Amino acid sequence: MDFIISILSSLLNMYFYAIIIYIFMSWIPNARESQLGYLLARICEPYLEQFRRLIPPVGMIDFSPIIALFVLQLAGNGLHVIGTWF
Repeated sequence: MDFIISILSSLLNMYFYAIIIYIFMSWIPNARESQLGYLLARICEPYLEQFRRLIPPVGMIDFSPIIALFVLQLAGNGLHVIGTWF
């Protein structure tokens, strides 16, 4: 069971950093139009879109990625708690 939780935790961490990179790419002109930008958009946008429905952007600032990352961290912490039970 520890092996599965370890793999899931690693996947959540990789996804967390993929979202961080995707967010920072929005600060660099034309970075999201690169192949890496398109790949990260296909991976990250479905998850981020769920939070954009709940929290629309305020002006030019989008707070939904912050909440999305927070929820992702909560899921990772939940995995660690489940791992201590088994």
